[in-house]
Amino acid sequence: MYSETDLEAAVAAGALSAEQAQKFRDYVAGSRAAPAVDEEHFRLLTGFNDIFVSIAAVILLVALAWIGQSIGPKIEGNGPSPMMGLLVAAAAWGLAEFFTRKRRMALPSILLLLAFVGGVFATAGFTLVLAVGEENFDNNATLGGLVLAGAAAVATAAAWLHWKRFRVPITIAAGAAAVVGLVLALIAAAVGDTPQLENIMLGFALLLGVGVFLFAMWWDASDPTRQTRRSDVAFWLHLLSAPLIVHPVFVLLGLTEGTASTGEAFLVIALYLALGFTALAIDRRALLVSALAYVLYALNQLFQNYGAVELSFALTALVIGSALLLLSAFWHSARRGVVRTLPATLQTKLPVVDRGPVMAAAT
Repeated sequence: MYSETDLEAAVAAGALSAEQAQKFRDYVAGSRAAPAVDEEHFRLLTGFNDIFVSIAAVILLVALAWIGQSIGPKIEGNGPSPMMGLLVAAAAWGLAEFFTRKRRMALPSILLLLAFVGGVFATAGFTLVLAVGEENFDNNATLGGLVLAGAAAVATAAAWLHWKRFRVPITIAAGAAAVVGLVLALIAAAVGDTPQLENIMLGFALLLGVGVFLFAMWWDASDPTRQTRRSDVAFWLHLLSAPLIVHPVFVLLGLTEGTASTGEAFLVIALYLALGFTALAIDRRALLVSALAYVLYALNQLFQNYGAVELSFALTALVIGSALLLLSAFWHSARRGVVRTLPATLQTKLPVVDRGPVMAAAT
């Protein structure tokens, strides 16, 4: 499978002209009876070698973490050591120099990015705990929040450095996740251990999710035909924003208590339909996938409330599975109908509905 990034690289290297690349995109769009802009392409595998390298990399990183645990200073005598994260982060960066920068392998690049940022976060966090003193964290939510915020800040800087060096699309989402963690940790430190902490954190998580969503839309708006790496960046940002928006909404509405009335079940379905409308408008399926567990639960409760106890889950799966398959089959037609109902000024900021012979902009 060839991604838009590969086509961009081929054009930049002179292997293809911009016109030839565009003709290839139009051919693929026509052969699939759907515009390529609606396919949400992102590269995860370039071949089985991606899986092979990923497995080997995971084994190596786990081994290094184990070694780091055995040679470094430990929290609480036999707890985690900062050396674990340090060795993992260093190895992940070194491996990325070959498998990401030179070989441009997709899945290994994603795993190595996550290992690097996670390793830096762990190193910073465990180091701060040792520096402050483990005994000072007993019943001290404020200090714990400040340590998490410090580690998240270092992880954010690490993600920025990784982006400047390797340009892996998921890196921006990793940095955004670190920023979200930083803000939530600072809020937890400021509020302290109070009964209202959970609701406060959920409220701010929702606001941050909306912020990440708007950031993703900014990336999407800069590439409405989805022919550059910027679209891949937006994909991962939408994947991050979806649970940050969906989960707090359903929890704050009290729809995750284990039982749901008929009215609450219908409310979940109405919210899912609203999310579906939004997903069609922005041409991103992440919102639908993120809220899927909630609507499955709500429909299951509805069938149980109306007497179909034994077959409730089967009927729920049948309804949702059929609906999503139909939506996938007619996604482009449904999206065209949704977008045409929106104001013209808003339509210009959304991914195009019918991509004509528009040439890809440079990243």
